Amino acid sequence: MLTRKLVAEFVGTFALVFIGCGSVIADSITNGKVTPVGISLAFGLTVMTMIYATGHISAAHFNPAVTIGFALAGRFPWRYVPHYLLAEFSGAIFASFLHWALISGHAFNVNFGATVLGDGISVGQGFIVEVVLTFFLMFVIMAVATDKRVPPSVSGLAIGMTVTLCALAGGALTGASMNPARSLAPALFAVMATKAPLQQIWLYLIAPIIGAAIAARIYEFLRPEEFARKGAPEDLMEEITI
Repeated sequence: MLTRKLVAEFVGTFALVFIGCGSVIADSITNGKVTPVGISLAFGLTVMTMIYATGHISAAHFNPAVTIGFALAGRFPWRYVPHYLLAEFSGAIFASFLHWALISGHAFNVNFGATVLGDGISVGQGFIVEVVLTFFLMFVIMAVATDKRVPPSVSGLAIGMTVTLCALAGGALTGASMNPARSLAPALFAVMATKAPLQQIWLYLIAPIIGAAIAARIYEFLRPEEFARKGAPEDLMEEITI
C-alpha cells in the first residue's frame, strides 16, 4: 500500500531533521557542548535507526536525492518519485516547523540547523563538496540496497556510518547536507534571522542530486546484473523496467 510507504518516508525524514538539526540547535544553545562530532553522530545514528525501523516498509530513502538516484539507475519507478519527494519534504518541513514553534519565542540565536557555506568557502567549492559527499553516500546505498552480495542486515550500519563520516569531513565546509529536504526545511524558518540559507539553497537542492546520480550510474556499471536487486519495496518491483 503506497500510503504506508509514504508515511514511513515522512516519519524517517522527520526524525532525520528533528534529531539531526535538533542537535545543531542544541549545540548553539549550549555554546558548543554538543560538538561537531556529536552532531555528526546524531545524523548518522538517526539514519541508521530509522533504516532498521522502516527499511522493510518503504526502502528508507529519507532523501530526495536518493530517490532520484534510484530512479535514474532504474531501481525505483519514476511514477512514484513525486510521491516520495512530497513525503520527504513534508516530513522535513514539519520537523523544522516544530523546532520553530518550540524555540522561536526564546532568546536563542539559532538558525534551526540550516546549511550554509563555511567561512572562506566559495560557491564553486561548496558545490563540489556536496556533490562528492552525496556521491559517497549514494554509492554505499547502492551497494547495500541493490547488490545481492551484500547482506541486507548491514544496510543501516553502513549507511549511518557513511552519513557520520561525511558529516565529520564536510560539516565545517558546507554543513554536509547531502539531502535537499534536510537543507530546505530549516532554511524556510531560518530566514527570519538570516537570509543566507535561502540565498544558497539552490546549491543544496542541485548538488546532492548530481552526486547521487553519478554514484548510482557508476555502481550500476560496477555491479553485474546477475547480482542486482531492485531498490524499491517488494510490491513496486514489478513496475520497474531496466
